[in-house]
Amino acid sequence: MEHTPSRATAGASLPAAYLTAETSSFTDFLRAQAPHLLPGHAWHQNEPVQARRNAADLTPAPPHGTTIVAVTFDGGVLIAGDRRATSGNLISQRDMEKVFVADDYSAVGVAGTAGLALDLVRLYALELSHYEKIEGVSLSLDGKTNKLATLVRGNLEVAMAGLAVLPLFVGFDTAADDPSTAGRIVSFDVVGGRYEERAGFHSVGSGSLFARSALKKLYDPGSDVQTAVRHAVEALYDAADDDSATGGPDLARKIYPSIITITGTDGAVHVPDEEAAAVAETVVTDRASHPRG
Repeated sequence: MEHTPSRATAGASLPAAYLTAETSSFTDFLRAQAPHLLPGHAWHQNEPVQARRNAADLTPAPPHGTTIVAVTFDGGVLIAGDRRATSGNLISQRDMEKVFVADDYSAVGVAGTAGLALDLVRLYALELSHYEKIEGVSLSLDGKTNKLATLVRGNLEVAMAGLAVLPLFVGFDTAADDPSTAGRIVSFDVVGGRYEERAGFHSVGSGSLFARSALKKLYDPGSDVQTAVRHAVEALYDAADDDSATGGPDLARKIYPSIITITGTDGAVHVPDEEAAAVAETVVTDRASHPRG
């Protein structure tokens, strides 16, 4: 008969660090127990940074993702991203996902080196989940953004070698006195600086200049969620109109922006593909008669 190890036997075979709660940070635990699993670890070697840059010059450009926009509305906040990834002057992927739910009341969009960005987002979601399991409570919204800033700062050496990742964070502050203004947007720089965007909208990525310019004209803090979704898609359309790295709605391939909304009632949820498609198709149709919006 096959022997099944008991719970005690299985536990005895694990290092002690796996059976204790010395830290509520999953990243710190990973750094101590399995550092090779951290994003960008292969680049954190002892060779000079210039040597790594020279090596990078000889390899194809890794895929980069752009553009991400975030908009607050009455009772919440949303984040949306185009779907294009580029490698230099080539389109490497047309349907890349760039916005992700981090936990019940927060989401993250990523621009920059695609592979590292996806690893960072996965690690960040695990970090939030790990903290909640160890401490029994969720991090505050400020705590969530500080955790993300720490992860970005940990990628600094890789960023200096040309593989930068820039996240954009959105969250609903469940501790806010006024739920109608509880949606928050936080941006980061490559060295881990965090900045709360109080204008009510923001954008990152190669098309961000054009997207922010569009939102300056469109933004209305008292808008409902449907209007905010329309404004986000309009901004991404304008970004794609002037930035070749940003992909606009692709009606032939049925590829539309990815959108996540966050409210106090529903939490963080993806806008269904059918709804995103309907908004995008309406924008494209309207632009046929009014190209400048």
